[in-house]
Amino acid sequence: MQHLIETKDLTFAYRKAERDGPDASSVSLVLSDLNFAIEPGSFVAIVGANGSGKSTLAKLFNGILLPSGGRAYVDGMDTLDERLILEIRRRVGLVFQNPDNQIVSNIVEDDVAFAPENLGIAPTEIRERVDEALKAVGMYDLRRHAPHLLSGGQKQRVAIAGVIAMRPKCIVLDEPTAMLDPVGRKEVLETIRQLNREHGITVVLITHHMSECIDAARLVVMANGEIVLDGTPQTIFTQVEQLEEIGLTVPTTTALLHKLKAEGIDLPLNALTIDDCAKVIVDTM
Repeated sequence: MQHLIETKDLTFAYRKAERDGPDASSVSLVLSDLNFAIEPGSFVAIVGANGSGKSTLAKLFNGILLPSGGRAYVDGMDTLDERLILEIRRRVGLVFQNPDNQIVSNIVEDDVAFAPENLGIAPTEIRERVDEALKAVGMYDLRRHAPHLLSGGQKQRVAIAGVIAMRPKCIVLDEPTAMLDPVGRKEVLETIRQLNREHGITVVLITHHMSECIDAARLVVMANGEIVLDGTPQTIFTQVEQLEEIGLTVPTTTALLHKLKAEGIDLPLNALTIDDCAKVIVDTM
């Protein structure tokens, strides 16, 4: 099976102007020699402290940024090939942190139709795609509402629908719940899980909320532009001390179990949900 996204010795550096003259510049290395792959239909969460490179990586996945060294491939297509950029962006859609930055129309359904219209898709197919996308995110009944009157969670679901209307194979979400209240976060996360589970869309979730990673099949931890841990959430979150060393926390369930274990109670650390955590505590006691 061909990888949906693959990086080979991927490096990225920003150039920043120096104070000693307009022609001088220095390089700020953000990502260094990354080698990993994402399989079709998977749900991958990527976490890391600020400055770890995770948001930069998101932009490299669909050609918004291009590698400084190495390669990034989408469905076997090299992102450095300018002729393939449009097709690459059809395969991998990107949802940003602030939904207001992606909403461009005054009516919800018009906003969702914006990208397909710019791809030159026939009006009858656009109508079908818009309806399908809005139903997928639970926003069909609000299709004629004004986006600015929606809640933050609803706006983000509209932004996700706009990406879905392009019928991508993968959606990359860069901290999509960072600006939302708990209700909005729950709405968006349920939408993400449903798209992966019921529609088979590959999901790459970049987040700083450890609890949002629990349902992912795979968790990638980044630090200083490198991948330091890669495995299931159940495995990664048992590495409490290592995660703390790079400035990350663990889900509250894991933190509780870790504290009890430090007090001499022998408990597994891989019970991530509240129900599973309660069960292992009750069974042990």
